[in-house]
Amino acid sequence: MSFYTSVLRPALFRLDPERVHHLAIGLAARAGAVAPLLRAVTAVDDPRLAVTVGGLTFPTPIGLSAGFDKNGDAVASLAALGFGFVEVGSVSAEPSNGNPPPRLFRLPADRALAVAYGVPNAGAAAVSRRLAGQRLPVPLGLNIVGTNRGPGAPVICDDALIAEYMQAARLLAPVSDYLMFNLSCPNTTDGRDFFADPVRLDAWLTALDETDYAPRPSFLKVSPLGGVAMIEQLLEIVGRHRKITGFMFNLPSGKPAGLTTPRAVWERMPGAVSGPPSAALLDDCLVECCRRMDRGRYVLFASGGVSTAADAYAKIRKGASLVALLTALVYEGPGVVRRVTRGLLDLMDRDGVKHISEVVGVDVR
Repeated sequence: MSFYTSVLRPALFRLDPERVHHLAIGLAARAGAVAPLLRAVTAVDDPRLAVTVGGLTFPTPIGLSAGFDKNGDAVASLAALGFGFVEVGSVSAEPSNGNPPPRLFRLPADRALAVAYGVPNAGAAAVSRRLAGQRLPVPLGLNIVGTNRGPGAPVICDDALIAEYMQAARLLAPVSDYLMFNLSCPNTTDGRDFFADPVRLDAWLTALDETDYAPRPSFLKVSPLGGVAMIEQLLEIVGRHRKITGFMFNLPSGKPAGLTTPRAVWERMPGAVSGPPSAALLDDCLVECCRRMDRGRYVLFASGGVSTAADAYAKIRKGASLVALLTALVYEGPGVVRRVTRGLLDLMDRDGVKHISEVVGVDVR
């Protein structure tokens, strides 16, 4: 057991989860000055892990998922943990308080979290100002979502929601290396199912084609619900447009089957479940999308239950070029980043793999 899991985690788990989250972000923000020294110790620098996507070089395929640093407060320190990329957000065009607390819960028996934040963030203009001039040793992604105006707020019209995404993209593209458009946030009303309508998705992609934001690789984060039919519809519609580089599947709303945590505990918790319980559905989507997409045109991000090198390696073999984690930080601590990355090299050596790109999608037929 590490110092984190044996000493720090038990102490932190006595505190409210959201409070711990804010403490972690605050500490990381203050540690920015020593980030280069920290990364010199934590980073796994090996060209066999470098991934090129959309003209960007990711030093490793292991990155930080959106949801941890919502406003870009601590990107330098987070990159210094040894991640191959850092994704900020989700960020909306207008500021949002998110959902009322409590809105973050632990499910230790499942090594999972129930997340009902509702994308609280300072808004695209404020985040853009905060990140202006920031230079990281790894690609910085900005995750963009529709504004959550809270329970009871009127649903905005189609054109207004589409315009919000474009406004945020224009503000955030100049301070990012790539954009991740979150079209399926499980914890807000506006936008959760909006883009399941093919007419609306096509209209949004048309607006994206026409918008004048600084060119950046752009990805779609979409619902994992709807099965193969949804994936085929997505690929057909996106194929008619030109700005999308790849895809990622979001957490499903609600609670997955098979939780170890007693129902009497989790049924009182709003939100979607992250961590190992989300892995099976997200992996199914990953495989089915990889099987059907044009691999020369699109790439896949993966997430869901990644806490070991074996977890990440399996997702790469199922089609992912890039793998994001977040919940593992809560249960394993910051050292998990180096362990997973270093472990990938060990697995590659075991299998005689010279470069990580050789195994992307090898298990998908």
